[in-house]
Amino acid sequence: MEPTSERLDAEPVPESRCGETALPAPEDAEFRAAAERLERVRSATAHCTIVTVDIEGFGRHTRNNTNMVRIRHGLYLAMRYAFDSAGIPWDSCRREDRGDGVLVLAPAEIPKTLFADHLPGTLLTALAWHNKIHPAEEQIRLRLAVHAGEINYDEHGVTGASIVHTFRILDSPELKRALEETSAVLAVAGSAWFFDEVIRHSEGSCAQAYKPAAITNKETTTQAWIRLLTA
Repeated sequence: MEPTSERLDAEPVPESRCGETALPAPEDAEFRAAAERLERVRSATAHCTIVTVDIEGFGRHTRNNTNMVRIRHGLYLAMRYAFDSAGIPWDSCRREDRGDGVLVLAPAEIPKTLFADHLPGTLLTALAWHNKIHPAEEQIRLRLAVHAGEINYDEHGVTGASIVHTFRILDSPELKRALEETSAVLAVAGSAWFFDEVIRHSEGSCAQAYKPAAITNKETTTQAWIRLLTA
């Protein structure tokens, strides 16, 4: 008997029968519960001091996977030491790993002057110690950006314009170039707001060591203030 060919006008197979998971219809209880959670998330906000750091040249070809693991380990040791030594309890801050860097959110009740007066110096000390006991391919040069503002929490993590703004400064060509063109170990960039409201008012911040820089990165055009620290 001749094999029967598939009818062209056959009823299409529903998506859920092709290995796909069907989405809940809007009237389903699961959908309604998800919508209610989203409404609650919209009001989950907080004011934080935002610190972002990124390791210069983390993925360069002279570094193998073992080097990268040791660098990451050294970065977290340095960050914990620097924060705790600066009077900013590391365990009180929310941290999110970024592979070659870290996002740190500090509660509003922690004085912002600690980030301006003490954190650059304690972090430089920790980086210098790490670099002294590691070979060249495991040494760390770091960019740091600091800002403050409202952030939003959701079930996946955090977001907000203030976080985006901080990362735009951190990843800007201007800050990268400032570190690349010197022998500095640490490049600190304060946002325009953070410099105007915190750094320039504090006698312990070495405000005179910061230089203004016009920052352009994606949708962001702003000014930041950059300080370079050499071990």
